[in-house]
Amino acid sequence: MNSGVRSQHQTPTHRGVSPQHQPPTGDFLAVKRRSPRKAGRRTFRVGLILLGSLSTLIFASSALGAPTVGLGKAASFSVLGGSTITNTGNTTMFGDLGLAPGSSVTGGPVVLGETHIDDAVANEAKSALTTAATTAEHEASNGSAGEDLAGHAFLPGVYTASSSLLLSSGSVTLNAQGDPNAVFIFQIGTTLTTGSNTSVSLINGAQACNVFWRVGSSATLGTGTHFVGTIMAADSITANTRATIHGRLLAQTAAVTLEENTITTSTCASSSSGSGGGTETTTPAETAALEKAAAGETTTGGATTPVTGTTTGAGVAAGKAVGVTAPVPIASKSIAKHHKRHKRHTARKAAKPHSPARPALPHRRGSFTG
Repeated sequence: MNSGVRSQHQTPTHRGVSPQHQPPTGDFLAVKRRSPRKAGRRTFRVGLILLGSLSTLIFASSALGAPTVGLGKAASFSVLGGSTITNTGNTTMFGDLGLAPGSSVTGGPVVLGETHIDDAVANEAKSALTTAATTAEHEASNGSAGEDLAGHAFLPGVYTASSSLLLSSGSVTLNAQGDPNAVFIFQIGTTLTTGSNTSVSLINGAQACNVFWRVGSSATLGTGTHFVGTIMAADSITANTRATIHGRLLAQTAAVTLEENTITTSTCASSSSGSGGGTETTTPAETAALEKAAAGETTTGGATTPVTGTTTGAGVAAGKAVGVTAPVPIASKSIAKHHKRHKRHTARKAAKPHSPARPALPHRRGSFTG
């Protein structure tokens, strides 16, 4: 009997299908529509991760493959010669002086380190120099250094001059791009020559202890040159009047000739090992010497004892720098220039006349003096 009232067991009729009985076709289509977008995002994220890993690997590989030159036992020497060392005028070096197999040091340079003449230490240093020079010479080149460095800028790397290399005027710039471990190596077939009053400029974190000049025959620094880095010459080295060197003059077989020069050390933690890294340091005495050199003054070395006449045998320690405190970071000769400007500013300020002070006005209320 059908009275129009639905039975309790009669299935209700709704529009559409009850949610619990909805076929999976709709969900499947929605998932299918969303899948390309999700897959794209996942692919993008995976790509970023792989790119980051690849960049890290490339950076690590480049760091491991960066050219380095370990100076070993030669790292402590400001000057190292083969046959003779000759000096004229007031020359001061802050590192050691060594000579082997020669035995003649003349002209009395002031040596604030130690002096080793044809002894075991000097011969070990010469052997280390030969190894370092060979290493620098055989590093794979990144490009040509040209024939004249004047006005050029170089990024870290190895640069080659097949014959001679000249710095005729002005300066050459070495740009470390913010990397204190950046190494610069110049492979020079025959001679290195700098003109008068030329300079090597370090920028963006470049350090003199990471600059190497491998010279196939002889190096000559012009009058007033401000040079940076370690020169490793197969034959001789000549530093003309008042040339300053923040680095080393290391000659393998022939003479080193000096004339009123200042040679400050450029030492990183890695100078001996060549492993890279570390901050270059110098002493307050060296900073003062750089300041004097920048001003064109002569450094006499204070009360230390110069090497005079012909020195033979085990050598004489020419006096360690007295009162030298712990080393501090240095950025080539820029600190010296800063000190010089500061002193000029202080002197001008002290000499400037001051206007007399105005008399104080009365503090009683209502009293105006006009």
